[in-house]
Amino acid sequence: MLKRKIEIELLKWKNSSNRYPLVIKGIRQCGKTFIVRDFANKNYKNVVYINFMLEADKKLAFRSNSVDDIILNLSAMIRGASFEKDNTCIILDEIQECLEARSALKLFKLDGRFDVIATGSLLGVSGYKDNNNSIPVGYEKIINMYPLDFEEFLWANGINDAVIDKIKDCYKRREKVPSGIHNALMQLLYRYIIVGGLPNIVNIYLETKSVSNVYNAQQNIIDEYKDDMVKYAENNDKTKIRECFDAIPKQLARENKKYQYSLVRKGGRSSQYLGCLQWLEDAGIIQRCYNTKTPELPLDGAAINDCFKVYVTDIGILMGMLEFGTQADILNGNLYGYKGAIYESLMADFLCKLNCKLYYFKKESGLEIDFLIRDKGECVLIEVKSNKGRSKSINTVLSNKEKYHINRAIKLGNYNVGENEGVLTIPIYMGFLLRQDDIDAMLYDINIEL
Repeated sequence: MLKRKIEIELLKWKNSSNRYPLVIKGIRQCGKTFIVRDFANKNYKNVVYINFMLEADKKLAFRSNSVDDIILNLSAMIRGASFEKDNTCIILDEIQECLEARSALKLFKLDGRFDVIATGSLLGVSGYKDNNNSIPVGYEKIINMYPLDFEEFLWANGINDAVIDKIKDCYKRREKVPSGIHNALMQLLYRYIIVGGLPNIVNIYLETKSVSNVYNAQQNIIDEYKDDMVKYAENNDKTKIRECFDAIPKQLARENKKYQYSLVRKGGRSSQYLGCLQWLEDAGIIQRCYNTKTPELPLDGAAINDCFKVYVTDIGILMGMLEFGTQADILNGNLYGYKGAIYESLMADFLCKLNCKLYYFKKESGLEIDFLIRDKGECVLIEVKSNKGRSKSINTVLSNKEKYHINRAIKLGNYNVGENEGVLTIPIYMGFLLRQDDIDAMLYDINIEL
């Protein structure tokens, strides 16, 4: 069984005194169903599981404005189901298939006798466009779940906490990672790039160590995503959404990685594809990285809405979109010009799984910073280098403090830890350690008087 960080979030929710029905959102195949069922079976005497995609008849049970009626209906439909106050977890899997069940979360919150966990792969793209009243705003707690991040991938590969703690300590103290650990982590990172973090793919890799098996499984999941585009998208958008998705690898191959609709289809314009990328983003398949007018906080306030790059949420999905053989190129270091795109996509993978929004900074003069993050109340520059070359853009921004007000930058690549004149260099596998402001650290320091 793969160890997942979301287990901690589920326990916090279970132990809270004022529990709201929980909605876990995430890309298809990221492990939502398995982790929720396992958690419920370990922590509740009674577990009632419904999958609306496989059990369409169960939708009828939720056509009521009373929890008592819903429970009575489910008791009649599910043989052996037991509903005991304060010791029952009701799991509503693929809840996007039943708008009435989503609405009923408000009833369960007000009633308070039963804990409810809902999961959804396509929340926001399935049925809700014209039925916003189905969302019980203020009566549910939403958690985003992602495929395995690099630390979870290390756990899956048997790397113990002592090694990971050593890496974290080196990052904190700005000390070089011991060469044995450093070399091992770089090799595992290359495998993470090839495999990604979708649990089924990770398990296939662990069981078979076959790149071919991994690639075939990635192809199958990508086909499932494309089937969703046909099933759930508006008729006029089905083909366009697939075109936008299929264009991602060649968009990233360009030196200027700004997403351009003219590369999706010759002569393509944004008006033709309005909403198509939003559909992919709502489904959790992609993340947009917005250019900013200036590298200042708040980053969202400086974002340029119509100027962005597009990355897939999980690096393994991108690998499945490339031709077979790219995996060997990665292991042998033969990516040539596309290596920068791979490394940037890996950094986007790290940041997405840290639940960070993505931003970059680029000016017509050629000045460009790969990513911007908020860290300890500052805007920090993030540069991803596939080689040890100097970062001219970082030096330009740091040397012009009157204009940009930037004090720190982090450069990630094929090297060990070092620091010089405000630039922290770290091995790229340390990308999973980058954090936005720690919420706990923020809260103790903020006092608001009304």
